[in-house]
Amino acid sequence: MPASAVMRDQPINRSGIAAAAARIQNFVRHTPILQASQRDFSTDCPVTLKLELLQYAGSFKPRGAFNRMLSADIPKAGVIAASGGNHGAAVAYAARALGVPAEIFVPAATPAAKVNRIAGYGAQVVRGGAAYAEAAQTCQERQRQTGALDVHAYDHADVLCGQGTLGRELETQAPDLTHVLVATGGGGLIGGVAAWYAGSAAVISVEPEGCPTLHSALRAGEPVDVAVSGIAADSLGARRCGSLMFAVAQLHVADSVLVPDDAILTAQKMLWDRYCLIAEPGGATAAAALLSGAWVPPAGARVGVVVCGANTDPGKVAG
Repeated sequence: MPASAVMRDQPINRSGIAAAAARIQNFVRHTPILQASQRDFSTDCPVTLKLELLQYAGSFKPRGAFNRMLSADIPKAGVIAASGGNHGAAVAYAARALGVPAEIFVPAATPAAKVNRIAGYGAQVVRGGAAYAEAAQTCQERQRQTGALDVHAYDHADVLCGQGTLGRELETQAPDLTHVLVATGGGGLIGGVAAWYAGSAAVISVEPEGCPTLHSALRAGEPVDVAVSGIAADSLGARRCGSLMFAVAQLHVADSVLVPDDAILTAQKMLWDRYCLIAEPGGATAAAALLSGAWVPPAGARVGVVVCGANTDPGKVAG
């Protein structure tokens, strides 16, 4: 690890996100944007796709993983994480890049494509529990035994700031956006992106109907447990949103919408048919809100859509 890496907990704001961007710049990709056809989304407003599915390890997650790991003194035991798949792949990728061991706990429902990617980066993969919550509990027990650095999937300030670098990057690429649609699971990505924009663009949360984690929390006024199911549950199926991101969401998430699984499948197919993009269900969820009409842009809007993950069996999308 670099000698300059010290324990720190970044503030979840533009200053903390800018610091994270400087810290991780040599470890992550600057992913491109694509100006989509308005006809493809049945809208009159300009649509910009942020192609974060082209990030290392196939999702936005390395941003937070690298920032967390570069902001800490990593013990000899290395790092440990629980994940539905994408976060585990990111932690495994970052651990390999930094030369430290990684142990990743995944639920039984994690798709083989994601398990294989994690293992392919050299991490030890442990399956356990039917859902993310059970894997997370087992991971916590193991962390207490080994003393490894816990890299939480979403409820840590350094992770949130790392994910927020996507918002910073997108604002630089498309400074005129008025709205940004982001798929939400535990909330690391939308928490970081909303903290960066802080109201300068309206950040819209999009969740599957079967995983209404942030939607339910905002209605309740606090994080609450929800049942999770559906085709995007492996990436967006956190039972409870993070407390740190929820505080950000209350201030800076402008709206929260839900989309059915059928709309997500339609968005996946459209992204492949029109743009040759293979997005996993969670990666296509934000696009589904615009494509299905679950969220309707106001007059004069200029909309950004984050396509955040690609870890799926290509045959299920392009077949």
